[in-house]
Amino acid sequence: MNNSPTALSWLLLSVAIVIADQLSKLAILAHFQLHETLPLIPGLLNLTLAFNDGAAFSFLQNAGGWQRWFFTVLAFGVSAVLVVWLRRTSRGDWRTALPLSLVVGGAIGNVIDRVRLGHVVDFIDVHYAGWSFPAFNVADSAISVGAVLLLFFGLFGSKASAAR
Repeated sequence: MNNSPTALSWLLLSVAIVIADQLSKLAILAHFQLHETLPLIPGLLNLTLAFNDGAAFSFLQNAGGWQRWFFTVLAFGVSAVLVVWLRRTSRGDWRTALPLSLVVGGAIGNVIDRVRLGHVVDFIDVHYAGWSFPAFNVADSAISVGAVLLLFFGLFGSKASAAR
C-alpha cells in the first residue's frame, strides 16, 4: 500500500470555494430582487440575480422539477468519484489536485443551492453588443476552470513534466 501523503488536503480549496460561493450568493440574495441588475462595467459586466432550475447554461431549465434531484445526485456522485481520485493522487501532483478540487468545490456549492432553495442562484452576467452569456456564479466558475485545467493538464501536462 502507498503510504505517501495524498492530495486530500487539496479539499481545503474545495471548502474555500464553497464558502466564497455561498457568501456571494447570500449577499446577492440580500440586496437584489429577481432580475434586478447592477452594471459593474457598462456594456460588459453586470450583477443580475437569476435562478437556474437546470444545469450549466440553463440546460433543462424548464424540465418540470425532476432535474433538481437528478443534478443533485449527479453532483454528489461526481464529487465522490473526484474525492476518490484525490485520495489516489499524491499531494504534490497539483496538476491533478487543483482542477479536481475546483470541480468538487463548485459542484458542492451548487448542490447546496439545489437542496436548500430548489434552484441555483446565478448573478454574474457577461454581455457585449447584444450578445449575452448565461448568468453564472462562483461555483460555476470553479467547475469551468477546473474542467479546462484538467483537460489542459491531461493533454499537455505530461509533456511539460517529461521536458524537465
